[in-house]
Amino acid sequence: MKKFEPYFREQLKTKIPLLDIITNYLLRRKGKQMRPMLVFLSAKLNGQISESTYVAATLIELLHTATLIHDDVVDETYQRRGIFSINALWKSKIAVLVGDFFLSKGLTTALNTDQIGVLKVVSEAVKEMSEGELLQIEKSRKLDITEDVYYDIIRKKTATLIAACTRSGALSVDSSEEQLNAMKDFGENLGIAFQIKDDLFDYESNGLIGKPTGNDIKEKKLTLPLIYSLQKTDSKTRRQILTKIRRHHKKERKVQEIVAFVKTSGGLEYTKEQMYKYAQKAIEALSIYPEDSTKEAMIKMVDFTIKRKK
Repeated sequence: MKKFEPYFREQLKTKIPLLDIITNYLLRRKGKQMRPMLVFLSAKLNGQISESTYVAATLIELLHTATLIHDDVVDETYQRRGIFSINALWKSKIAVLVGDFFLSKGLTTALNTDQIGVLKVVSEAVKEMSEGELLQIEKSRKLDITEDVYYDIIRKKTATLIAACTRSGALSVDSSEEQLNAMKDFGENLGIAFQIKDDLFDYESNGLIGKPTGNDIKEKKLTLPLIYSLQKTDSKTRRQILTKIRRHHKKERKVQEIVAFVKTSGGLEYTKEQMYKYAQKAIEALSIYPEDSTKEAMIKMVDFTIKRKK
């Protein structure tokens, strides 16, 4: 990862001062870098890290950054992890163009180094992520989401990109079909567990304000804790809760009432069980590999995913 940072910076150099300023701003505020880390870990598990691995990690990181920038524009989000978004500082038009630059830079980097296999995996991930977002928007309007549809959304929205990381890492070191499938299974199940954990945060007390944020409810997004609770309650309560979401999702008191309903209905316990189930599936996908420090690191990544605080 220490070697990757200067390599990644080098790929983003341009002759346009504004673009350089924005790129530097983004690089100084990078998050956990879980995705490139997964590319390197899966490459090491299946062979020796090579130049192709660096290209794969760069492509994934460029794509991920582009989607975050575009998401902030679409959602009109002005902060991410307490840091101002690009659209907050430089307006939406520039943010969209910077996102486009990152995306096209990723594509040209892959083509210039003949990483066609990795490019196919990542292109498929972009398509799936777009479909997942649109499916979630459609369902938030109708409020008719089932558990099956929820898993379809999070698989497309989140798990596909995590699976692209692990599969791309394996591709960069010429892995067998069995290894590629194992890496895809690992990444997909890890991604589902990761998103379920994110959805749990909405219902758990926030350290700063002492109560759940309820942000998903405010956006009329039905996630697993609420879907399960609605399935288990009587039709009258279900109608009342859906009416609150439809008409009063902006009212803090009503949002907290919905959170309380989920907590008393066992929604959080059920959701945690599902998260642990997918985390275990991810670990089981590694069973074809012998015990070593890389496999141990990947298992630790699963553990971190379900225990993280933010």
